[in-house]
Amino acid sequence: MASTFHGLEVGRRGLFAQQMALNTTGHNIANANTNGYTRQRVEMQASNPISTAGVKLGTGVEISKLVRLREEYLDVQIRGELKNTGYWEAKSETFSKIEELLNEPSDNGLARTMDEFWKGWQELANHPESAAARSVVRQRGVAVAETFKHIMDSLNQIESDLKNVIDTKTNEINSLAKQIGNLNAQISRVVPNNYQPNDLYDQRDVLIDQLSKLVNVKVTSGENGMVDVTVGSAKLISGKDYNTLSLGYDQATGLLNPSEFKIGGNTIALDGGELVGYIESFGKMNGGDLNVLPKMKNALNELAKAFADEVNKVHLNGMNLDNIEGKSNQKVEFFVGTNASDINVHPDIMKSLNLIAAAIEEAPGKSSSGNGKNAQAMADIKFGTINIGGSDTSVSDFYRNIIGQLGIDSQESQRMLENSELIVKQVENRRQSVSGVSLDEEMTNMIKFQQAYNASARMVTVMDQCLDKIINGMGRVGL
Repeated sequence: MASTFHGLEVGRRGLFAQQMALNTTGHNIANANTNGYTRQRVEMQASNPISTAGVKLGTGVEISKLVRLREEYLDVQIRGELKNTGYWEAKSETFSKIEELLNEPSDNGLARTMDEFWKGWQELANHPESAAARSVVRQRGVAVAETFKHIMDSLNQIESDLKNVIDTKTNEINSLAKQIGNLNAQISRVVPNNYQPNDLYDQRDVLIDQLSKLVNVKVTSGENGMVDVTVGSAKLISGKDYNTLSLGYDQATGLLNPSEFKIGGNTIALDGGELVGYIESFGKMNGGDLNVLPKMKNALNELAKAFADEVNKVHLNGMNLDNIEGKSNQKVEFFVGTNASDINVHPDIMKSLNLIAAAIEEAPGKSSSGNGKNAQAMADIKFGTINIGGSDTSVSDFYRNIIGQLGIDSQESQRMLENSELIVKQVENRRQSVSGVSLDEEMTNMIKFQQAYNASARMVTVMDQCLDKIINGMGRVGL
């Protein structure tokens, strides 16, 4: 026969179970706007019955577990897309900075500056004796040189900034590894005692999501609720232990050396993520070709050298005023320097406009001050074909190709970024449909658990009245 107090025990269990459910609902509501929070649900089951009078008598309800509503598949999918988002964000940011720097087409870009340089020579061809026309040619030559140097200085600054960003992102990866390792340690101390550290799981998942945007990761489950995180072929996090990522620079070139990308002493190959995007913008990656910034600097250096060499070749073929007037046999190049960083108008021309060679020889060693044919030949360089970087093209076409390819690459990176962001948003919406808190649903649950709690309380009251009758009312007949 069941105990007289059996009903009280059933009511008590009901009260405790519904109170736990109400507390969990309140926890969900309180964290409705918490980043990375996963809604929780109390799972109830009937407690073990007892045998009495040949039947199984129910003993009420008990909490079986506190469920964290999360799908691992969606986590894997979103982390795979976050690495793409991070990669294209980094590439797109670099392309945007270069586009802003070159500022083409504009009135201040290199293309317009070179056009003004050619126009200066055209004007000098029409007025070879004019000191004003010669001064314009010199100043526009200075403007071209300064524009080349400004672009290269700015590209060097972007490169320096990228190096700092790469170092910062590396430190961020190592910091996240440390935090995840520490959370693993906390979780491993709780799980063996049959506790479910759901909020610690949420904190760890948020950190892993952040890490997956920085670098491609693979997450595997370990013992006692811990996880291992692999980057490349090496474990960045193994249970409570964590390693650090280190990058090596080639001392000769200043570029990153992929053979020195290591985790815990093991060489790894990075693939995807924000860090790789910045690395590919900065320099070489996995022994590949020159990437964004080095490629741009190399192209501008080739352009500057070919441009200066061609101008100098034509200039040395001409005659300046000192040659024509018999004052000197000196001929000088128009530009000095071998690349975009050091190109300058020749110092002697900066001192004397007479050394600008606008004429060509009319007879051996002879010409006239009104001869502007060399200046015309100089102006015609704009449309002439020269060898730049192994290709036969014009100065203008080569620069337009640089700008065109930059635009294509920038547009492609922006398109890929938008696509990856759209996929992340779609997967995140699916994840939120499973893990996110719906206030309407929680309010419904709150009412449901409240009513169940009230009913259990009423059950306790009824049993209390029954016991009161038994204890205080029986055996008092005739009193």
